[in-house]
Amino acid sequence: MAKKWFQVGKIVNTHGIRGEVRVVSVTDFPDERYKRGNRLYIFQKDKEPVEVIVKSHRIHKNFDLLSFEGYDSINEVEPFKGSDIKVPESQLGSLDEGEYYFHEIIGCSVYTEDGDELGIINEILTPGANDVWVVKRKGKKDLLIPYIEDVVKHIDVKEKRVIIFPMEGLLDK
Repeated sequence: MAKKWFQVGKIVNTHGIRGEVRVVSVTDFPDERYKRGNRLYIFQKDKEPVEVIVKSHRIHKNFDLLSFEGYDSINEVEPFKGSDIKVPESQLGSLDEGEYYFHEIIGCSVYTEDGDELGIINEILTPGANDVWVVKRKGKKDLLIPYIEDVVKHIDVKEKRVIIFPMEGLLDK
């Protein structure tokens, strides 16, 4: 059976000359995912994935900076620019109840408690205290839903359905 892969970041640039790369992270668990010694896979266009082992991880100006064992200069990591960083499904840990992976939420249809369909979640923003789900709507601006108990009432990842209680002003945009 083919492996299922899940994106955890994108290499957007190199950083310095010692082989660090600048990553825009799309994982809920950067500290766990980028821990020293962890295996990640770099997907470059039209090439086999490259397995790398994390040598170091630090945060710098909202980016995750990573270096990999055996990649010690800018010249060695330069080809990775624009590549996705992924992990196989087997590396996904189990989550506590009420916790979800991004890939489980993206693609879910969103309904109000009254059964009105609002659109489909196509992106998750992580600006701070809580995640914000971006709902693509037909002929309207995207809807931003804060992932908080007061708003998100029910999630069914198998059926790809989310039920929300639209707080006052949420649907006025």
